[in-house]
Amino acid sequence: MVKHTIIWKLREELSGALKEKVKAEAKTALEALGGRIPGLVSIKLYTDMLPSSNGDMMLETLFSDASALEGYQKHPEHVAAADKYVRPFTSLRLCCDTETEE
Repeated sequence: MVKHTIIWKLREELSGALKEKVKAEAKTALEALGGRIPGLVSIKLYTDMLPSSNGDMMLETLFSDASALEGYQKHPEHVAAADKYVRPFTSLRLCCDTETEE
């Protein structure tokens, strides 16, 4: 299994209300990919970060293997969701991929 974790920082110039809208729409769009992409075992977007956090959103996904992660990254539904609901609104993206026994 491969765990794929992303942390995003939203653009500073976004208003508080717009940030909340972006987080809600991104959560709906990304979590809807569950069951739609081969090898994607689980997907969850965290949007209610504690004050100690540096990021605004954290995506945790679990894949059956590294090739499933690669397929997800190119999958048209994932690309469309990221292009519409995430990329236009973020200023920073950090990624960590790890092998796990989950």
